[in-house]
Amino acid sequence: MVPLSYYVILSTMVFVIGVIGVLIRRNIIVILLSIELMLNAANINFVAFSHYLQNINGQVFVFFVLTVAAAEVVVGLAIIIALYRGKATVHIENINLMKG
Repeated sequence: MVPLSYYVILSTMVFVIGVIGVLIRRNIIVILLSIELMLNAANINFVAFSHYLQNINGQVFVFFVLTVAAAEVVVGLAIIIALYRGKATVHIENINLMKG
C-alpha cells in the first residue's frame, strides 16, 4: 500500500510545475495547460484523501472539478480562437487589446 505522503508529494510537484508554467510561459495555450495541471494536482489530493479517510465525498468532488475544467477549456479555447483571428498570434506580449 502506498503511503498518503507520496500522493501529497506528487500533487505538490504537479502543482508547482503548473504554477511555473503559468508564470514563465507566454503562450496562451501553454498557460491553459498549466492551469489544467494545477486542477489535476488538486484532484490527486481529493482522491488520495478520500481513499485514506474511506469517504466517497472527495471522489464525487473530483467530478465537479473535472466538469468545471472542461467548461474552462471550452471557453478558453473560444477566446483564443477569437484573439487569433484578430491578431494572428497566441503570445501574450503581442496581444494588447486594451490600448487605444
